[in-house]
Amino acid sequence: MYPIFIIVSRSSTLNSSFSKVAVWIGIALALFTVFRHFDGRSRFQDNYTYTHFMDDVRSGHIKKVEVQGDVLRVLSDNGYVHSLVSPGDLWMVSDLLKNNVQVVAKPREEPSFLASVFVSWFPMLLLIGVWVFFMRQMQGGGRGGAFSFGKSRAKMLDDATNKTTFADVAGCDEAKEEVQELVDFLKDPTKFQKLGGRIPRGILMVGSPGTGKTLLARAIAGEAKVPFFSISGSDFVEMFVGVGASRVRDMFENAKKYSPCIIFIDEIDAVGRQRGAGVGGGNDEREQTLNQMLVEMDGFEAGQGVVVIAATNRPDVLDPALLRPGRFDRQVVVPLPDIKGREQILKVHMGKVPLSDDVDPSILARGTPGFSGADLSNLVNESALFAARRNAKKVEMFDFEKAKDKIMMGAERLSMVMPEEERRNTAYHESGHVVVAKMLPKTDPVHKVTIIPRGLALGVTMQLPDRDRYSMDKERLLNTISVLFGGRIAEEIFMNQMTTGASNDFEKATSIARDIVTRYGMTKELGPMIYADNESEVFLGRSVTKTIHVSEATMQKVDNEIRTIIDDQYNVARNIIESNRDIIENMAESLLKLETLNSDQIDDIISRKHLSIND
Repeated sequence: MYPIFIIVSRSSTLNSSFSKVAVWIGIALALFTVFRHFDGRSRFQDNYTYTHFMDDVRSGHIKKVEVQGDVLRVLSDNGYVHSLVSPGDLWMVSDLLKNNVQVVAKPREEPSFLASVFVSWFPMLLLIGVWVFFMRQMQGGGRGGAFSFGKSRAKMLDDATNKTTFADVAGCDEAKEEVQELVDFLKDPTKFQKLGGRIPRGILMVGSPGTGKTLLARAIAGEAKVPFFSISGSDFVEMFVGVGASRVRDMFENAKKYSPCIIFIDEIDAVGRQRGAGVGGGNDEREQTLNQMLVEMDGFEAGQGVVVIAATNRPDVLDPALLRPGRFDRQVVVPLPDIKGREQILKVHMGKVPLSDDVDPSILARGTPGFSGADLSNLVNESALFAARRNAKKVEMFDFEKAKDKIMMGAERLSMVMPEEERRNTAYHESGHVVVAKMLPKTDPVHKVTIIPRGLALGVTMQLPDRDRYSMDKERLLNTISVLFGGRIAEEIFMNQMTTGASNDFEKATSIARDIVTRYGMTKELGPMIYADNESEVFLGRSVTKTIHVSEATMQKVDNEIRTIIDDQYNVARNIIESNRDIIENMAESLLKLETLNSDQIDDIISRKHLSIND
């Protein structure tokens, strides 16, 4: 099957190339014919005038004249040949005969029928050709012909070209176990059918971007060794109404020819959004495409062996008809990997680069909380680039640390020159964050602090959790607010000024305080009640946050509670900083000299040990 596929593809490519060459050759010949036609009319004219011609006739210098319509070809006695157009002189022939000039008459030269038709229709053919060319460009370069708008854009991978297996997928063991029975079904459908079981017709993979939903779908096809049709949800919708529905029909018809097989639709929310959410019935083309997809999925015959897998990170906006049993009747959650999963993913990607002996995936996994599979792949790639820049033969742990700092904090802006006052203000600001974080319980450990500008920040304090955390208690949330206020308070106390550098800290602190009051029910005054809803609904094709209507008096209580939390945690942070002025002074001076402090250096300063600049 594989060699045949290659031969057909090459033949199709050759035919397409030959067609393009033939079209351009035809256009060139047509233009050549037209130019020749008009050039043929003008080539008979030269500087020899009719008046000069008649004077030469009367003088006896003309021997022979060929008359062909209104064109005269004159042979003079000195051997020159002239061509000119007759003005319609009725007595010209008699004058020629009187002066002993030999007259030869030839029939008028008429253009051929094909040339006449071509000259008449050439402008229309040119317009049609230009229209077809632009339509081919709008429809993706003319794949499948200029008028094959309704053909499926799905790309097929067979078992010979798809080498992805479950061994290439790490960090989502539960998701792999959940789809394992799908692999068994594709390998041996009779195993389930003889007991009356039916495999899910559609599987919806839900997860954050970069968690490996597409990779897992390819691995299912690779494990089962079945054809894999891949298409994006946006490939269905075009400018013409009905094109998307036609492409859906064509895709399912092609898939049935190769069953058992897998159809994978990436970003299905592009076409599967809830119908009727917009004013006037929404987008007709998108809704027709969705309707056709619902019909095709519901029309599968038993035992047909075509499984549809779709991926999205917005399942809340999908139409309910897509999620009912018989269509996408199973959802597989592909979450962000935990520390064990991150280590497995790192080992998969590290197998593609030469590593030094000091590289430890477990340490990197602990230092990358919240990273997706795509982020970890990017981490390994950035590390390899750092090693290549310094002409190293292997990637070392130093390169991974630099890559991690670049991804989490942004690239260093070493060329940025800051005034000394701003550098000192930044040093005190970051020192305030660090000291408050170190003095309060239930805060994430401080991994590194720097006053080197990175990304959009003038300085960064990096806190990394010591383990994966799935919930937050009230004390940890309140302490986080205090840490955020540490920067501004240090500026006020040590620099006697306020700058705009704390605006992002205030935004985060206010958001946490508002969630404590309105979403988490952690205040005695308002109790365990929700005053804001984070669920969303679709309106005009967009997700809009729903709000809970409460009285003005209740909202006043909400604002008072938020204000109380902000003031209390601000005072907590201020007391800590005023009680540890010597530590902040020492840390700020160390930052001004070293620019970056690691966790060990920070611990030495906090414990009031002497910090050597060479440490």
